[in-house]
Amino acid sequence: MDNFFVIYQLKLIFCLAACVNVILLIFLCNILWRYKIKNQQDEERFNEQAAILDVVNDAVLVIDIHQQITFWNKGAELLYGWKSEDILAKNITELWYEQNSTQLQIAISTVINQGEWEGELHQLNKNSDELIVFSRWVLLRDEKNQPKSIAIVNTQVVTKKPSPAQLLRSQRLESIGTLASGIAHDLNNILSPILMAVQLLQMKSQDVQMQKVLNTLESNVKRGANLLKQVLSFARGIEGKKTIVQVRQLILEIEQIVQQTFPKSIICQINIPENLWYVLGDVTQLHQILMNLVINARDAMPHGGILKINADNVVLSPQGGNYISICIEDTGSGIPAKIQKQIFEPFFSTKDVGKGTGLGLSTAMSIIDNHGGFINVQSEAGKGSKFQVYLPAIVSNSQPVNCVEIELAIGNEELILVVDDEAIIREMTKLSLEAYNYKVLTASDGKEALSIYTQYQEQISVVLLDMMMPLMDGAIAIHKLQKINPQIKIIAMSGLLSQPDESAIANMGIKAFLSKPCTTKELMQAINAVHTDN
Repeated sequence: MDNFFVIYQLKLIFCLAACVNVILLIFLCNILWRYKIKNQQDEERFNEQAAILDVVNDAVLVIDIHQQITFWNKGAELLYGWKSEDILAKNITELWYEQNSTQLQIAISTVINQGEWEGELHQLNKNSDELIVFSRWVLLRDEKNQPKSIAIVNTQVVTKKPSPAQLLRSQRLESIGTLASGIAHDLNNILSPILMAVQLLQMKSQDVQMQKVLNTLESNVKRGANLLKQVLSFARGIEGKKTIVQVRQLILEIEQIVQQTFPKSIICQINIPENLWYVLGDVTQLHQILMNLVINARDAMPHGGILKINADNVVLSPQGGNYISICIEDTGSGIPAKIQKQIFEPFFSTKDVGKGTGLGLSTAMSIIDNHGGFINVQSEAGKGSKFQVYLPAIVSNSQPVNCVEIELAIGNEELILVVDDEAIIREMTKLSLEAYNYKVLTASDGKEALSIYTQYQEQISVVLLDMMMPLMDGAIAIHKLQKINPQIKIIAMSGLLSQPDESAIANMGIKAFLSKPCTTKELMQAINAVHTDN
């Protein structure tokens, strides 16, 4: 009886266990069924979203934090030429000109730090054709709020056909460029003897008050020459001469101009670190950038406000390099969002007719691009504007070499032939050279230069020759002089041409080139360099 009862209990236990297993199985099946349904719904939702993204015309792509492409829609296939299966898992740098694109590093650094970025990018398609896109980047995070990936939407920027008004302005600008070249040549020939005369008087005068007057005159002559170079740089696309520039000093000069010329209702606040890095650039063009930006800020505050000029050393990313950041911020009227994309277009202006050319920001953008930099804009209507300029920096804690005053060597009565069609330039150049213990012969044109050089060939050590002369221009005169003596040392000068590149100088056979008006220091340094060049 007892055995029967035990067997009965065991069977009951087995039955209960079987029931529990059935219940668990049903529960698990239910979970699996629900999970399957959810996955199917998620998959359907994902497919629907992907299908929608494939319909839009814009290129939509997603990259992970390692810059690998994880999503590529149909719009991207049409824009770039790569199929989705060909581009997935590849690095986004394939879309750029250079593998270490600074543009790319700035975009990634900004989106990771700020959550979003937008701007114009220059890219390549599959056939290596250039594309310009307006790109919008948004940072996506995981469940732990860590950066996971970046969603990117690229819209191709289509070059619009210029309007009749823009074509007329373009033709007018071309005419102004031609006129400016001729005027610049004549004005530089006028400024050259003035500058040499001032510097000659500085050498001879010991009067302190007279030195102040001469220094002011010298500064204004140089400023006039720089303005001419600035006009030519924009009108004719002439490249400026790049040197190591102390940006801190440049900003302090801008501050002085603002305080002296802007309305007193505009308060200028400057914040520049003492250890600000240097940049390799053209000081006149960099001055032009800052002047354009502060003038725009002034015009945006007709009733007064605050103008902030801040600068700092910036490392955008380990791969992005070192930059100087210059921020021009105002509390003025701001820029409406609908026109912010147009402000860098040539001839676009929000100012009244006659109060703006529409060339300021487009010129600034061109100069910044030529210096390897970038500019970001933040603005809201009625709440002011902030223009952030980034320029590649030269990191150094010491003074740049070109800031060290080098004592000029005195000549040893070497004979120099000065060739120029302007009598006053010949005379002032002769006096300047004689002040540094050189002997001088002069010629008014190429034919006279050939005659004098033939007679004094053995004594003449250097020929200083103007490139723009009547009867026989500089290029022809150089060629004929080189036939007489292939080893002749020639320094060319011009009030029109910019500094030629080294290959052009080598092809012409000249030893150095000076732009008028040149300082006495520049002239003596060129002669010393030519004398020591064997």
